[in-house]
Amino acid sequence: MRIGAHVSASGRLDKAIDRALEIGAEAVQIFPSPPQGWAFKPIDEKVAADFKTKAREHGIGPNAFHGVYLISLGSPDVELARKGTQSLVSYMNAAHDLGVMGTIFHLGSHRGRGFEACFRQVCESLNRVLDNSPDDTLLIIENSAGMGDHVGSKFQQIGALLREVASPRLKVCLDTQHAFAAGYDLTTPAGVAATMAEFEREIGARHLVAVHCNDSKPALGAGVDRHENLGEGRMGIAAFEAILAHPAFRDVPFYLEVPGFEGTGPDARNIDILKSIRQKLSVPV
Repeated sequence: MRIGAHVSASGRLDKAIDRALEIGAEAVQIFPSPPQGWAFKPIDEKVAADFKTKAREHGIGPNAFHGVYLISLGSPDVELARKGTQSLVSYMNAAHDLGVMGTIFHLGSHRGRGFEACFRQVCESLNRVLDNSPDDTLLIIENSAGMGDHVGSKFQQIGALLREVASPRLKVCLDTQHAFAAGYDLTTPAGVAATMAEFEREIGARHLVAVHCNDSKPALGAGVDRHENLGEGRMGIAAFEAILAHPAFRDVPFYLEVPGFEGTGPDARNIDILKSIRQKLSVPV
């Protein structure tokens, strides 16, 4: 179990490794391009080599990309769905170049037409990304909080996509805040056990390759995507003790996406909270 964080890659992508070391992160998640737009510039070979060298020398990893916020593979706007597919193809190829495991992304909104209506379109888009990206990169679906008709707030939907696409490279990232907001109670050992029993039944724990570890500003089932620092939200420290104790998470990297106690993003204090829980539970690193 590696404890990492989403960090800035501004300046040069390899600076993300330096920022990880500053806060004690053991793995990083980054945006390789500005997340609010479609623009993507191919990554310089020297920058890619420096990123891989720094990550290897300092033992930082597994590392991941996060897809841009605009991706919406189930949108009735065909051009929007096409741009999202192309963005993911670019990211997956860059992931290969930088030696990161793959790209974590949100499926986006079906804009009110329902999951069944957009199901085939989403599957076709996923297959297109996989067919046009290297075999050593993973395409990683992140569960949603359910706001704005977003696809994937329930495990049943994600499982249906995985079964239809049937690719060993299509995986899942579980966001703790999104799951809590979608109605999965992760605050107790019993709640975590029930949640992961459903995850196993609908998705399969073998598909879990990453965790976004965040407390929640909104209440259970609120359907709102709003992250909080560990212990300062509606979930509380006990929730993360229960999560880290569950065997499904023993070999999965955790990435913090919290606001930070100083408002500057994931920080050493949040990292240390998770590390102390890991040490208390004697979880292997």
